[in-house]
Amino acid sequence: MSKLFQYLRTQTFRKNLIIAIISGVIFLLLLFYSLRFYTRHGESIEVPALKGISIENAIEKLEAQGFRYQVDSVYQADKQPGLVIEQDPDPGTKVKLNRTLYLTIITKNAPEVQLPNLTEMALLEAISTLNNYGLKLGDTIYIPDIARDRVLDVKYAGQKINAGQPIPKGSKIDLVLGNGMGDSEVAVPNLVGYTLDEAIFSLKGASLTLGTVKYMGPVVDSASARVVSQTPEADTSNMKKVSIGTPVNLALSN
Repeated sequence: MSKLFQYLRTQTFRKNLIIAIISGVIFLLLLFYSLRFYTRHGESIEVPALKGISIENAIEKLEAQGFRYQVDSVYQADKQPGLVIEQDPDPGTKVKLNRTLYLTIITKNAPEVQLPNLTEMALLEAISTLNNYGLKLGDTIYIPDIARDRVLDVKYAGQKINAGQPIPKGSKIDLVLGNGMGDSEVAVPNLVGYTLDEAIFSLKGASLTLGTVKYMGPVVDSASARVVSQTPEADTSNMKKVSIGTPVNLALSN
């Protein structure tokens, strides 16, 4: 231990200590200034405003100012393709040179989605489902059906389309809906040859009513009399329909 203290008091130790201190200070100074140079301490540049301009113009601005960039894309049917809609960092932010900016642009091609199954859904439920799939409601077409606003059929570009078929995202889908009233017109059944009870039963099933009943010639048994003519006549072609509740007049004979 005494030799150690003797060495610490020698001129050689003091000389080596001074050299070590000077070397350490020089190393720290070199490290400090190297970091300043590497990070360009105090040097920054303002991020330009790129939202709303085309991606081509945005790239020109970024490259002219020494920025790097990465581009992502989304589809929006109501926006012009190729426009910048988002940027990170925000405009006016102070950043270092060569900083990477992240841009989001509108793509030209719409991605495809599979049409969801909308049949038998209520109108509001169908609209919500369309929105969840990135689709839009087009026309609503009402046809006779007892259920009001129930989806009976689905059309795209005027043609029927089935669930699961791929269509461009953002497309408009037309819905065929029930009007809640059912058919307002029905075909007249052929009652010739029916008894009166059979004719009345058939008229009720067709949502029609019994009109006047006339017997032709002598009738021995009215229960066995058969219909020989009717007004309106039977709709054999399914082209001449009458309103629901229309009375049908019958002529019967034995």
